[in-house]
Amino acid sequence: MYYKTHYNSPIGNITLACDNKENLVGLWFEGQKYFGGTVNAEMIENNNLEIFKKTKKWLDKYFKNEKPEISELPLAPIGNDFRQRVWQILCKIPYGEVYTYGEIAKIIAKERGKEKMSAQAVGGAVGHNPISIIIPCHRVVGSNGSLTGYAGGIKTKIKLLKHEGVNMDGLFAPKLTCRDKVYDK
Repeated sequence: MYYKTHYNSPIGNITLACDNKENLVGLWFEGQKYFGGTVNAEMIENNNLEIFKKTKKWLDKYFKNEKPEISELPLAPIGNDFRQRVWQILCKIPYGEVYTYGEIAKIIAKERGKEKMSAQAVGGAVGHNPISIIIPCHRVVGSNGSLTGYAGGIKTKIKLLKHEGVNMDGLFAPKLTCRDKVYDK
């Protein structure tokens, strides 16, 4: 069984989801691409679960620049082994820093004993991250500095990076799509 609640963040409304009242399985912005996509069951509203209280406290600390640790929360993102590995790597990107899709691809290629790995495959896994902010997919950029590939919208990605104090020199937003304009009113 899955449960959900809502959190009003400084950058928009967020839906939280958990499994069996224990592990966080989702954190999505309102209107986000792939919203709820990994939860294949009804999510029942429940605002009083301990996991949601802990997650809201974590988010409060994050938005106050207190840099909470990811390990403070029991996370259980739903995805295949490849996506799980990419999300584990995302969790190691330090607050206020960025990695490129290519850097993550090189890490996975080395682990698998391969010469290369597709940065596009990594991009697909990053884009399907079901626990935004906490699993920091917003900290991944294109090798040329493009701020592409954020399911919550490019403007939201920029707000998160600026909030964390990322040096934005050399980073740029690609031309916005209709989807980004809808998300980032």
